[in-house]
Amino acid sequence: MRTRSALSRRGMLGLGAGAVAAAGLAGCGTLKPSDGSNRASGSHSEGKGSGSTSHPAKPLGDGSTSFTGKQPHQPARPEPLEPGQTPPQFVIFSWDGAGEVGNGLFPRFLDLAKQHGASMTFFLSGLYLLPESKKRLYNPPNNPRGASDIGYLTDEHIKATLTNVRRAWLEGHEIGTHFNGHFCGGYGTVGNWTPAQWRSEIQQAKAFVKEWRTNTGWTDLPALPFDYEKELVGGRTPCLLGQNNLLPTAKELGWRYDASSPGGRQVWPEKKLGIWDLPLQQIPFPGRSFEVLSMDYNMLANQSVNSTNAPAYNYPAWRTQSAQAYISGFKRAYETNRAPFFVGNHFEHWNGGIYMDAVEEAFKHIAAEKEKGADVRLVSFRQYVDWMDVQKPEVLAKLRTLDVGQAPAGGWKTFLKETASTPSSTASAT
Repeated sequence: MRTRSALSRRGMLGLGAGAVAAAGLAGCGTLKPSDGSNRASGSHSEGKGSGSTSHPAKPLGDGSTSFTGKQPHQPARPEPLEPGQTPPQFVIFSWDGAGEVGNGLFPRFLDLAKQHGASMTFFLSGLYLLPESKKRLYNPPNNPRGASDIGYLTDEHIKATLTNVRRAWLEGHEIGTHFNGHFCGGYGTVGNWTPAQWRSEIQQAKAFVKEWRTNTGWTDLPALPFDYEKELVGGRTPCLLGQNNLLPTAKELGWRYDASSPGGRQVWPEKKLGIWDLPLQQIPFPGRSFEVLSMDYNMLANQSVNSTNAPAYNYPAWRTQSAQAYISGFKRAYETNRAPFFVGNHFEHWNGGIYMDAVEEAFKHIAAEKEKGADVRLVSFRQYVDWMDVQKPEVLAKLRTLDVGQAPAGGWKTFLKETASTPSSTASAT
């Protein structure tokens, strides 16, 4: 199967030309607004409410974050599959950037998740909590101090982002990282960074979250209700670049997964350097002879050649095509190998907002299957690896023998009967 690529421009999403030649795929990230305005890019947990913690808040550092105890609205402790048991269908919706800029997209999808008892992962860009007046605090590898290929947010939008990140965690969602300046081209691209430079980038991303109160001077907003040093266990790199040099640092930092691989296939994942490798996936693109990466920008790149404001007469067909791509990817996995389904998006109104409408339509379709009794679990990446880490290595190895769209011979009871009943002393594969 082929996957159509989209080349990137500096400040745009996607892989550079060299990476496209190697990987054959478009990447992900954030558009820097052409008008110079500040823009952001962008569980199975039943009964979500506004969220509250039972543990008294303990301020951390300058009070920007706090320890509030166990995160609310988490699923029950995962269990290994029983002999012959059918695996659940995991679906992970994730958001790159996770900034709220007054377009209402962050709360829109929090509301949607709450309505359906779902959890998601929000990959927060650290710069979205740093005022532009303090941009020289950011020292990006191989780029000038304060530089960024995404816009800094206004004070109003930083406050809105803080409000929604706080709400997201209290409602059971995961806060990961999309790092900071989103450099996708030229000498300074993240694809050229060394492990030590990735460590610097991560330290700064964490600092902007942990020290927003110092950097803004605001004292009238509540602290974020989590310890980011413990919360942060995974991320997605800008443009899906640089994973090879990121992973050694991620391993040293104790990360549990990375979602930066481009062009994954819909099969059961493995680990790299002891870290779960959870890539965006190639999924059917209705009406086309190739597959597309499971992310809104890659839909856009193949429909409007990187234009985010194409002629509106295209929008209805493109919206339908994008929604059906996600639905087709879900259906293929659910009806065959039950490989987890990963979806990435941005809080953007590209092409009239059709990609937000498409992902909502797909989400509702998947949630409806769950609500009709299907063992579909709408979870965060962190919740998903919690489940993976308690499965027997021989069970996961058997699941990995199933190719894209391949159902188990003889059905699940036969396929996993022997492996699931084999004694194992190891909790998870490496």
